[in-house]
Amino acid sequence: MQRDADGLRLDLAGLGLDGTWVTITLYDDPAAPREARPLMSLVVTDDARPGVPLADEAIGGGVSAWTGQVPAAIRALRIANLAGGRPPHPSRITIRRRTRPALVARAFARAPGLAVQAVYWRSLGKRLRGRGFLDRALRYRTESGYAAWIRRADTLDPAERRRIRAEVSAWETPPLISILMPVYDPAPKVLRTALLSVQAQLYPHWELCVVDDASTDPAVPRLLERFAASDPRIRVARRSENGHIARATNDALAAAQGPFCAFLDHDDALPAHALYEVVRAIRIDPDLVLIYSDEDKIDRRSNRFEPHFKADFDRELLYGQNYINHLTVIRTEALRAVGGLRPGFEGSQDHDLLLRLTDGLDPARIRHIPAVLYHWRAAGGSGTFSDRALARAEAARLQALAEVVAPWGGRAERGPAGFNRLVRPLPDPVPRVSVIIPTRDRAELLRVTLDGLFGRTAYPAIEVIVVDNDSREPETHALFTRYRDDPRLRVLPVPGAFNFSDLSNRGAAAATGSVLLFLNNDVEVIEPGWLRELVSIALAPDIGAVGAKLLYPDGTLQHGGVILGIGGVAGHSHLGLDGTEPGYFGRMTMAHEVSAVTGACLAMRADVFAALGGFDAEDLKVAFNDVDLCLRVRAAGYRIVWTPFAALVHHESKSRGPEDTPEKWARFERETAVMQARWGARLRADPYYNINLSRISGHYRL
Repeated sequence: MQRDADGLRLDLAGLGLDGTWVTITLYDDPAAPREARPLMSLVVTDDARPGVPLADEAIGGGVSAWTGQVPAAIRALRIANLAGGRPPHPSRITIRRRTRPALVARAFARAPGLAVQAVYWRSLGKRLRGRGFLDRALRYRTESGYAAWIRRADTLDPAERRRIRAEVSAWETPPLISILMPVYDPAPKVLRTALLSVQAQLYPHWELCVVDDASTDPAVPRLLERFAASDPRIRVARRSENGHIARATNDALAAAQGPFCAFLDHDDALPAHALYEVVRAIRIDPDLVLIYSDEDKIDRRSNRFEPHFKADFDRELLYGQNYINHLTVIRTEALRAVGGLRPGFEGSQDHDLLLRLTDGLDPARIRHIPAVLYHWRAAGGSGTFSDRALARAEAARLQALAEVVAPWGGRAERGPAGFNRLVRPLPDPVPRVSVIIPTRDRAELLRVTLDGLFGRTAYPAIEVIVVDNDSREPETHALFTRYRDDPRLRVLPVPGAFNFSDLSNRGAAAATGSVLLFLNNDVEVIEPGWLRELVSIALAPDIGAVGAKLLYPDGTLQHGGVILGIGGVAGHSHLGLDGTEPGYFGRMTMAHEVSAVTGACLAMRADVFAALGGFDAEDLKVAFNDVDLCLRVRAAGYRIVWTPFAALVHHESKSRGPEDTPEKWARFERETAVMQARWGARLRADPYYNINLSRISGHYRL
């Protein structure tokens, strides 16, 4: 086995595995960090470039397996860390050949209907079709959904508990974590569950600062007193009058003695490894100010459901919603410096705190732990303030955002589903936008695009540069003639072989606007405010590129941002979702940060584009040039934002056609190789797409 900078390579050439069906089982190091996720792929080229990630199945206990057919001319098995960083350290790898009877029996056990189809088509001599059904049957999970994921990937066995305790006992000067718990009339049963979950922590160096906010149920203070009497780490104070959650939490903060504070509601629960994972993150990076984790919900029987697998820090998404939510841990001195929670923001007091805390905070001092470390109780009768005052909470959320963005002219509005929408200002006069459209004939598409730009776009300062790549049809020349006297349109002839990157760069070089908009010739304008939205975001000094919500003609989603690692390089988020659906935790209703956006509609400042050298016209002539540019934008320190408030229809690839010839496939493979060689580690670890989610598609599924 060979080891390189970010992965392992197990040579398979010469083993006679070409075309055979196998089960590859990976036994991972049980002491590996929980955010480490092995990613297996098969190498079929001499340059060691990994292929499409294997859809392996987690079995539990650090064991994962994949069953499928090995491609011809197999070179190697490659194993990398999905989260980037330290390569995996598997303790054992096994490859077991599978006979046809064994495969069919396994297929029938997993998915009888698919297995019958496989046998049927095979009996008719349709080997390829039969193989496809067999592969689908073998990949079908007999146990699916969140409960199965918990059993496979989120259950601590006794050995792991012993390992964590041993690790913690060896730490020098472990920090004290102060847990802040405001209490007001919870059901005693759920309060007891919350308290027990703290006492069950595998990390023992904590204090629980409880403030009873004048509960009216006498059972509540009695229960708190019993726990405090039995455990010196639990300290209870009682307010003489009800001051609501902000004042009660601030009283708990005043009593905190630890360098970090964790927030716990009186009816929620922590898994046993929650504080351990938090402190391990702090030990890795002692300068952290804010740590947060994934979360799920629990019902009255403590059944877990609705997991939220979150992104790394996303300032834009935080403007729209408190996606950080639970578990939240904040450095005590920073929490006190911003004044703790603010009375008057009840129901959105945590969102208000996080907006103020992160305003101006270096994202390097914020850490997301991709593990479910908080169970949020959703059962009726829990007594949560937000359940009783949703309208007031929404108003408080809007006010919190308005106060943060007002210094630079931002405005807070109510967005879809009650989430916040940030509206950025535009200068007066507005900057000129140079719209760059590479084209070759297809006048019927280009006409729709131009009519939308000139007739249905409510933005006054537009120049359109049509980069004409050898158009020859009379309809195209007639269209150009129609706009000959319109000073807003220029046609720039660039003959030669089709090279999207070069055509776009030529258009940018001829542009006079301070904002560039790269637009495909098959995009249709459907609402007037789309360009104002893109430009207002692109002008923000910390934002390097902006993308739009693109819909197919049937109203389904074509582009909701680009997710790295899908299919080996990148894929579109929420592809095919009904355009009216909110997406994963409302993601398609709010502006948020992404790693890349499509070049079919990409806005950026001209100075940023020039500083980065434009699109790569040498190695990425057609595919992935937009992803490559966006990765360079992020490497230069800029954010990239996708917004649903700039929506257009994209008749994707109608002018260029699909990748359906040997020449096009060869070019696509070359450009894929360039991306994997240039950005391999980053392609595996999209910071905005949780590592617990599948890389097979961008649909936010386990």
